[in-house]
Amino acid sequence: MVAEAAELLLGQGRRRLVAAPAWWLLQELAEEQGSAEAARFLLGRYAEVHSRRLFETPPEIARFMADLAGPGVRSVLDPACGLGTLLTTIGHLDQAHGQEADDTVARLARTRLALAGIEEAVRTGDSLRRDSWPGLAVDAVLCHPPFNERNWGYDDLVSDPRWEYGLPPKAESELAWVQHALAHLKPGGVAVLLMPAVAANRRSGRRIRSNLLRQGALQAVIGLPSRMGVGTGLPLHLWVLRKPSGHDPVPSHVFLAEAEPETFEEVARRWHETRTAPDPDARTGPARTVPIIELMDENVDLTPGRHVSADDQAPAQRFPAVRERLLERLDRLSAMIPDVVAVPARTMPTVDLAETERAGAIKVLSSGRYDVTGSGDLVLTDQDLLSGAAPQARTQPDDRVVTEPGDVVVAARAGELAVRVVSDKGVVLGPRLTLLRPDPQRIDAYFLAGFLRALSTPSPGGTQSSISRFDPRRVQVPRIPVEEQRRYGETFRKVFEFEEELRDIGAAGRAAVASIVKGFGKGELSPPE
Repeated sequence: MVAEAAELLLGQGRRRLVAAPAWWLLQELAEEQGSAEAARFLLGRYAEVHSRRLFETPPEIARFMADLAGPGVRSVLDPACGLGTLLTTIGHLDQAHGQEADDTVARLARTRLALAGIEEAVRTGDSLRRDSWPGLAVDAVLCHPPFNERNWGYDDLVSDPRWEYGLPPKAESELAWVQHALAHLKPGGVAVLLMPAVAANRRSGRRIRSNLLRQGALQAVIGLPSRMGVGTGLPLHLWVLRKPSGHDPVPSHVFLAEAEPETFEEVARRWHETRTAPDPDARTGPARTVPIIELMDENVDLTPGRHVSADDQAPAQRFPAVRERLLERLDRLSAMIPDVVAVPARTMPTVDLAETERAGAIKVLSSGRYDVTGSGDLVLTDQDLLSGAAPQARTQPDDRVVTEPGDVVVAARAGELAVRVVSDKGVVLGPRLTLLRPDPQRIDAYFLAGFLRALSTPSPGGTQSSISRFDPRRVQVPRIPVEEQRRYGETFRKVFEFEEELRDIGAAGRAAVASIVKGFGKGELSPPE
């Protein structure tokens, strides 16, 4: 319906799904603000409401990716384009091509491109299995591929000619997208892909990483703050790749950086300076070039944090951008405060989760006790839940519970109860955690998580001692229709996002304080006159 409405606002197609009252309201909005602005509003609201499902690239990361691609780009491809965010980020394009597996999302992307004045060029289909742009070669590929896809076509694509650098392991779909991007570049063209940080050091992908480095295809890896995890909270990297032209010498160094939003511009500038005039000895600030030979060990670990820190930049350089970023986030925080209303106290009918489980509306899974090995896939631990942090530890996924989007994970320890709704898949459930997997047609995940959180808030004069003996099957939740659950769930989701933003702003505020103090101590900052 949203796709149809957006197309109608641009004078395309006929009304079939959009209800008459909704269309009258949209026409009123179009009369007030113009049809194009009404369509932009509609697309923006759709992306906002479905942000947890769509995982759209944040605008500041999209701009950073476009800056890394360079100013001379005239043709671009995004083989997993979603709503078309990356395709509309680079200005002054001659050609823009996209592909999206979901036909409805592809329609929305076409509308977004039309609003940006870009000729419609988005096709529907699975890029890895059925490439809609065979033979296409472009100046740049910008892509935010789906992460941790286990069913990406491994068995059907074993002999695919795109795997020039090695057959991607079944659990490393991201390395399939990397080589798909390289296959669509002109000689000398650049690809910038948003990648999960684990792709830089997973043992299963070390052979492909080694080949990418040896042949000069992978030229930069840039770490991003985990708080920018695009709905996942997972640490992210940007990989910058270049299609070997056959004439240029193979690079002897790779560019590694740790970037914050306030240093994106500097890191992009440093990257382009390194490309035009390599400086193997550059070690200052948030970036450096590292000899490829140093990385060619048994792990081929490309994690930038092992070689450079975002905190290396002088306080005098960092603080103005830090301050501006903090002010922007404080402004946004006020709009994130959830809106709720007071009602007369009432008692809702409840049902325990044991009965819900017997009815097949929910599955209860437990990880038991085991040792985290330190290598393998990311694992969500009880400490991650209790601190609100993104997963960092790793373990082998053999015979372990692996999370899926919409799972509700619970940690109970020492009188504390922490709950998280999982928004990504492929993360291993850590020791001593409980996972509740609701049927989304019968139980809303955020509704469930919110009322579980209510257990961690004792009534006046009460205690939390019973939380350490948490038994999920004995938990009582309101028995209400799923439509009403979703109304609660949407507000709970906003509450959790508000809480997360508060936590991140607290960390950003402490960083600002440390930057001022350090700057005063070094004589690089001073109070205003």
